[in-house]
Amino acid sequence: MSKTVIMGIKIGHREEDALKVQKLLTEHGCIIKTRLGLHAAPEAANACSSIGLVLLEFFADKADEIKKLEDELSTIESVSVSKMSL
Repeated sequence: MSKTVIMGIKIGHREEDALKVQKLLTEHGCIIKTRLGLHAAPEAANACSSIGLVLLEFFADKADEIKKLEDELSTIESVSVSKMSL
């Protein structure tokens, strides 16, 4: 039975790097089963958080492609990536 892989992507400078992350997620979109994007709600209603979080669930048996995406995301300075297998 294949393991489910979940990836958490923290974007430290959302305004600067969100488009770079979006481009990579689009390029690797065929391996992504579920995608959820979050950002912290700031205190002021007219402000936006500078930190974003994206959670991904991948289709089974895509370890090589997942690793490639992880490596590409890790080249973006403000981005950190964590994975877990279930």
